[in-house]
Amino acid sequence: MKAIMVVGTTSHAGKSMLVTALCRILRRQNLRVVPFKGQNMALNSYVTPTGAEMGYAQAVQSWAAGLVPNVAMNPILLKPQGNMTSQVILKGKPLATLKATEYYEKFFDTGWDTITKCLDYLKKEFDVIVCEGAGSPAEINLKHRDLTNMRVAQYLQAFTILIVDIDRGGAFAHVVGTLELLDPEERALIKGIVINKFRGMRSLLDSGIEWLEKYTGIPVLGVIPWVDIAMPAEDSLSLLERRSRSDNIDITIAIVKIPRISNFTDFDPLDAESTVKVQYVELNQPLGHPDAVIIPGSKTTIADLLALQKSGMASQIQDYVEAGGQVMGICGGYQMLGQQVSDPRGLEGKIGDFPGLGLLPIKTILLSDKVSRQRLVTSNYPEIGFPVEGYEIHQGRTQILDKRETAPLFDDEDLGVVSSNRSVWGHYLHGIFDNSPWRRSWLNHLRKPRGLGTLPTGIPNYREQRDLMLDTLADVVEEYLDLSTILG
Repeated sequence: MKAIMVVGTTSHAGKSMLVTALCRILRRQNLRVVPFKGQNMALNSYVTPTGAEMGYAQAVQSWAAGLVPNVAMNPILLKPQGNMTSQVILKGKPLATLKATEYYEKFFDTGWDTITKCLDYLKKEFDVIVCEGAGSPAEINLKHRDLTNMRVAQYLQAFTILIVDIDRGGAFAHVVGTLELLDPEERALIKGIVINKFRGMRSLLDSGIEWLEKYTGIPVLGVIPWVDIAMPAEDSLSLLERRSRSDNIDITIAIVKIPRISNFTDFDPLDAESTVKVQYVELNQPLGHPDAVIIPGSKTTIADLLALQKSGMASQIQDYVEAGGQVMGICGGYQMLGQQVSDPRGLEGKIGDFPGLGLLPIKTILLSDKVSRQRLVTSNYPEIGFPVEGYEIHQGRTQILDKRETAPLFDDEDLGVVSSNRSVWGHYLHGIFDNSPWRRSWLNHLRKPRGLGTLPTGIPNYREQRDLMLDTLADVVEEYLDLSTILG
């Protein structure tokens, strides 16, 4: 059994990308390969077929490896919810909401025991484990409590790769500084360096690589160019790198960037539509006149609802709907569209009833029991009869106050509604846009008032497009990576 570990000099250096590519590359060599990240802090999550919650990035990596996502690949998920607190998801189920100090003081032994048991299980089942670190392995103030980086590499005696983002500058200093701060036994596990996001003439880098290899005694295994592939993002830092298209755009969809935005991977299929421009709008920006506005999921619905109202974005959205605009709310965004959100137990901090945007006749109560499950339903709107797959992750229970003003979006009316004039859409279904026939049907609903032609709905679902992107990513990385050294 071989183990490969990918750690980064910084956050967003390309760890997830490289692990994803390695999983697909090794799978194509007929190896039984599995991804692993012991602890992930992210608000993009996925629900497995058993109803367990895990990091979305590890779900993508499992698809790259040709596997069904399993929480053993990501046994600990931390979902930040503000005020230095996070919901702790242990092996797919909510364990507690803890402050950072409580987590570091009380959870280490439980966390490490869970991680090692998952690793032992995966070692028996697979030929290769490809592990992903978090942030930097050289955070000296956190190393004694670090569950994700070199502790895992040492446990597996993994072939460890250090990846650095050269696009942000200071790459050589980042590499050398990281290595200097590792303990000798940790540094001995670093067998290769990968330079990521390179733009420019490769020959201009050669002298720097020669110096780096001589100074560190560690080979540079590859220089990966900037890969312009819209892969699913792990955290909101990735939104800063999204590029807007300007050619062949028919429809513009604005995503309201609420402070605790979650599951914005929901919008990757929209971003992949060649005629659609997806733009993220900050709360202090003018909303403008897009063809549709989406309020995404939120880890803390009430706090983000209050932020919408305080910033004036709530009024902008209400005026936009009054002027005939189209709005969709997903999960927490769905809850915000209603008349009221109530938190009788103070699950999000403060007990109370909070007025919503008043765009749908619904009210939501936050309860301690979390709903997390996959769903397969049938659409009623924009067209009837489309099968729609997705997953729910929410703690609210939503009640429809006036069924005369709404219609159920699906054959399960508890999953979501649309207003009687078909201008306000709300639902709990993450991954809805992965369903290409439904997505195209909704886009056609937006295109019709503009006099634009209809898009064909008889196309494969987004998962097939995502699989092609995984192959393309693997092709690029394999071309620029010394794979023989890694597997040798």
